[in-house]
Amino acid sequence: MSSCLCGYLLCVDQIAAVLLAAGRSRRMGAFKPLLPFGDRTVIECCIDNLGTAGIKDIIVVAGPRADDVREKLRNLEVRIVVNPEPDSEMSVSIACGVAQLPGNARAAIIALVDHPAVRPSVIKILMDEWRLGATLVQPEHDGRGGHPVLIDLAYRDELLALDPQSGLRALFAAHRDEVRRVPVESPYVARDMDTWEDYRQLHEDVFGVSPPNH
Repeated sequence: MSSCLCGYLLCVDQIAAVLLAAGRSRRMGAFKPLLPFGDRTVIECCIDNLGTAGIKDIIVVAGPRADDVREKLRNLEVRIVVNPEPDSEMSVSIACGVAQLPGNARAAIIALVDHPAVRPSVIKILMDEWRLGATLVQPEHDGRGGHPVLIDLAYRDELLALDPQSGLRALFAAHRDEVRRVPVESPYVARDMDTWEDYRQLHEDVFGVSPPNH
């Protein structure tokens, strides 16, 4: 194995992921993580995309229906932690996940469960930017910033103490000069899946068919 490849694999091993899946899905009207997405569920697609990109350590932050999430993911190599404050802001879930990152992690992908269509190739672009020295990396499509984001763990203390109202936006704003916005071809980085109509349209765009009634 070449020294360049060894170095790349070492860098990949130093990147972990926090997948946020602790919301109540109130606007959706159904439990978002376990909705069908193709032949799997939304959360399974998110985990597969992260794993296919090369990320081995994936922390899933669950909330309401954590037991259902745990049962669905029982055969996957992920660690599940529970946000004990189901009505809290996203910053609390981020802190829950970051606190459980493995000791060898030097950077974290912060991913949202409502972005199941973000392919591994996009995640790899973020990882490559970190490997080249970027510390805060965000994908953008047509000028719109999106998710997931990659954050060097030099900012770990700030991730553990995010402002509840502004969350990651405040972190990126405070270190604007360090932010690397990376244009990507995928429009899905900037598409939220908050409502049933959002979900239906995304499923149709990705798979060409509507999701089953749920």
